[in-house]
Parts: sequence; C-alpha cells; structure tokens
Amino acid sequence: MSLRQLPNVICIARVALVVPIAQTLLAGDFVTTLWLFGVAAFSDGLDGFLAKRFGWATELGKFLDALADKLLLVTVFITLAVAGHTPVWLTVIVVARDVVIGAGAAIYSRFFGQLHGRPTVVSKINTGVQILYVLAVVANVGPGWPPGAAVMALGAAVFATTMVSGIDYVITYSQRAAAVAHSRRA
Repeated sequence: MSLRQLPNVICIARVALVVPIAQTLLAGDFVTTLWLFGVAAFSDGLDGFLAKRFGWATELGKFLDALADKLLLVTVFITLAVAGHTPVWLTVIVVARDVVIGAGAAIYSRFFGQLHGRPTVVSKINTGVQILYVLAVVANVGPGWPPGAAVMALGAAVFATTMVSGIDYVITYSQRAAAVAHSRRA
C-alpha cells in the first residue's frame, strides 16, 4: 500500500468504528463511546488534512469520506434517539437532510451528469456542530458534563445548521441543474 491510500484507509477505519460506537452507546458505556467517537471524529479531520496537504485526494476518497461521515453521524443520531438521549424530531431532521441530499445527488447524476461538488462551508460547519453535539450528549449522559443547557444550545445549532445546509444544497444543485438544462437547449 502506498501512502497515497492512507486517507482512504482512515475513512474505512472510521466506517469500521460505526458498529462498536453504536454498541457501546446502547450498552450505556459512555466513556468508551466518547473515546471511540472522538477517534472517529479526529480521523475525519486527519484524512482530509492528509489528502489536501500531500495531494493524496482521490475520487474514491471523496466518496469514502462522505460515506463515512454520513454513516457515522446518522447511525449515532438514530442510536441516541432510540436510547432516549436526543429528541426524535432532531434525528428526523438530520436524517432527512442526508436523504434529501442523497436523492438529489442521484437525480442530478441521472439527468444532468456527474456531480463535481464539494461540501459547502455551511455543510462543513454542520458536520462539525453535529460532532460537537454528539460528544456533548454522550458526555452529558455519561460523565455528566457539559450541563444540559449547553447540550440544548448545541442541539439548536444542529437544527439551524442542518436546515441551512439542506436548503443551501437544494438551491445550489437546482441552480446547477437549471444551468445544465439551459446549456443543452442552447
């Protein structure tokens, strides 16, 4: 294996952490969950840094990174909701955003061609806020810190950034689709 593949290996390792994180969370082992989720969150930044810093970005890596992020966060949000640690409505919004983005990407690819998109700034902020929220929720129900007010504030931030990010994706790719349709007619 060449070092160029290291970011992809890190993404695959993040995917492999999804099941143990969900299992420890459901078992009430919040300290282990914090460590595992912390490692997964750190790996998200690390693979991106390595890919950009050393020019190791690949199309496979872009796909794996997005897949790993979505799989990890959606699974953890659903697990937190099932365990009663986060509101179901917030989980529905987080999952619905990802479903809308995925469906939109599939439709765009089918009718307008290959997507050449990158995560938007607001999407990156949303991912960061979701990670902080999950860490805060698990730390709150486990070790007892941060206080509930901080968790609630982060939950509000998740709601806001999820909505803004979802709307941003819909507008951005609707505009791109319209531009492609217009250029085909011309």
